[in-house]
Amino acid sequence: MENISVLLQDPAAWIALVTLVVMEVVLGIDNLIFISILTNKLPTEMRERARRIGIGLALVMRLALLGTVAWIVQLTTPVFEVFGQGFSWKDMILLAGGLFLVWKATKEIHHNVDPVDQKEDFIASSASTTFASAIGQILLLDLVFSIDSIITAVGMTPHVPIMVVAVVAAVTVMLVAATPLANFIEKNPTIVMLALAFLLMIGTTLIAEGMGFHVPKGYIYAAMAFSALVEVLNMFARRKRERDRQLKAVVH
Repeated sequence: MENISVLLQDPAAWIALVTLVVMEVVLGIDNLIFISILTNKLPTEMRERARRIGIGLALVMRLALLGTVAWIVQLTTPVFEVFGQGFSWKDMILLAGGLFLVWKATKEIHHNVDPVDQKEDFIASSASTTFASAIGQILLLDLVFSIDSIITAVGMTPHVPIMVVAVVAAVTVMLVAATPLANFIEKNPTIVMLALAFLLMIGTTLIAEGMGFHVPKGYIYAAMAFSALVEVLNMFARRKRERDRQLKAVVH
């Protein structure tokens, strides 16, 4: 058992903690976008409860995974090769998670852009998204991101208590931000499409990582931040045009 008092007096441990918390929070953005889109398809009275239960169970799962750090690290060992390319359990998990995200995002984009089938698809999609299936999908995707983030965390610090604190802090931020983000996405239809595009890009990145191509996450989050900034500017422009129209209507 690690000596907690020694860690508290170690400046390097504090730096590792802050770095891990920031990393976990940033990685949690992917999860939050998915959770927001998924739970918004549930009846209004179920949405917040689904978010809390899903994120709460995700926390329990992450803490359980931290108890098996030694086993998780071994998931990076190749188990078979295809055309000279080695594939580990981590690679296969990333591939499965990436394919699931691409399928889910593509399906939701189709529902949003098809003017003929949009209403029927939305009804069918809402009916198929039950409370239990929403929780299951949240946990499934969180498993993919958790394994990836834990392996990254092991490379940053060998201290499990630091990882535990970082995970708890990140999940707490997710719990606080989940409902406001979901409400914001629901009230702004263009944000929904942007969020789905993010999920599509993240899914493609996971597939690339699973195939052995390293994609620096800084590029991904920089692209997401730039796209979000452009959309915010568009929102301000739309609101200004709407205020101008209302003002002209009052004058005339």
